[in-house]
Amino acid sequence: MSDNNNCNKYNTSILNNSYNKNTATATTTTKLLLLQLLLLLLLLLLLLLQLQHQQLLLLLLLLLQLLLLLLLLLLLLLLLLLLLLLLLLLLPLLLLLLPLLLLLLLLLLLLLLLLLLLLLLLLLLLLLLLLLLLQLLLLLLLLLPLSLPLILIQLLPLILLLLLLLLLLL
Repeated sequence: MSDNNNCNKYNTSILNNSYNKNTATATTTTKLLLLQLLLLLLLLLLLLLQLQHQQLLLLLLLLLQLLLLLLLLLLLLLLLLLLLLLLLLLLPLLLLLLPLLLLLLLLLLLLLLLLLLLLLLLLLLLLLLLLLLLQLLLLLLLLLPLSLPLILIQLLPLILLLLLLLLLLL
């Protein structure tokens, strides 16, 4: 009986530690997404105001955005590794706690669902990274004098990226 209680306490301890790490990672990811959104808004403002030396400033902002997206991808990979570690820690508990097998299988299925959702989020961030690279290529064309319709065409990937970030924040 006391072994069962110790196993339950150990299981609860593992879940609490995993929840705290996931919460901290999610909070950091949200802050980075908000910073990314702010950088995109600054980029839009620079494009609209047509400041002097704007090409250099735009390229610097785009490089900062690329760095932020890479940092987000690293954080998501760390979160996936933590979830895999949690799954590996729960597998021996499944063997030890046969009476609670149904409850643990449900927990395992929930964790697998969370893992799939995180993989989808990782794919979405990879898509954002590709859009940002496309935006960088298009903004390199700004080095040539352009008319207003061409500038608006170049803003299209930025607007799409902004919409995707807003969807992520919701």
